[in-house]
Amino acid sequence: MKILVCISDVPDTTTKIKFTNENKELDKTGIQWVINPWDELALTRALELKESSGGEIESITVINVGSAASEPTIRKALAMGADNAIRVDIEPKESYFVAYQLAEAIKPREFDIILAGLDSADYNGASVGGMLAELLDMASVSAVSALNIEEGKVLVNREIEGGTQKLEVKTPFIAVVQKGIAIEPRIPAMRGIMMARTKPLEVVEPSNANCLTENLVYELPQPKGACRIFKEEDIKELVEVLHKEAKSI
Repeated sequence: MKILVCISDVPDTTTKIKFTNENKELDKTGIQWVINPWDELALTRALELKESSGGEIESITVINVGSAASEPTIRKALAMGADNAIRVDIEPKESYFVAYQLAEAIKPREFDIILAGLDSADYNGASVGGMLAELLDMASVSAVSALNIEEGKVLVNREIEGGTQKLEVKTPFIAVVQKGIAIEPRIPAMRGIMMARTKPLEVVEPSNANCLTENLVYELPQPKGACRIFKEEDIKELVEVLHKEAKSI
């Protein structure tokens, strides 16, 4: 059994975002890039499954759409324990474009389970996993919060309104994972970091694809207003403010 994990290269979640070119482009100056948190948890779960599979899981591959600048992030995934990596050599654009590039790179290869994070920490599109399943004509399960392999059966939990749905899924399939798939992301050990330098990273040429959407301009959220503090004895004033001012916010 082979597992593929799709990973995105995103700004660290503590990054202060700025825009350039009349607010049409992200200013990448000084940004620290990391593995998208959902993808990092997906990879962690894949590694856990491999370690407990008794050899049933042969390999774990990571795939990324990005330029050479994303290779440090890919190497971190290899340091975490992935066996090999694929990089589609083009800057990622909107969701369909990324899904198409992933699909074309995956088609000549065989994987039993493909994992994709629910969304990315930069654009929060939450659509690449579903699009990828359609482009590959492959079954998919969304909102996956648990993934296990027991006696050769692949079992998943998915969150639905009011509860949890438990499914047995036939391979190959795509799992779009969310909170709960793993508790904490795996931290690479020194040995893993050293081994990552020699693990295979295949660079493939991009495919021709048109974008379906275009970002016209970015806007930062409005700054928060001043905080007003009311003392316990000012309850009447608080009620009056809530009636008169809160309605207009």
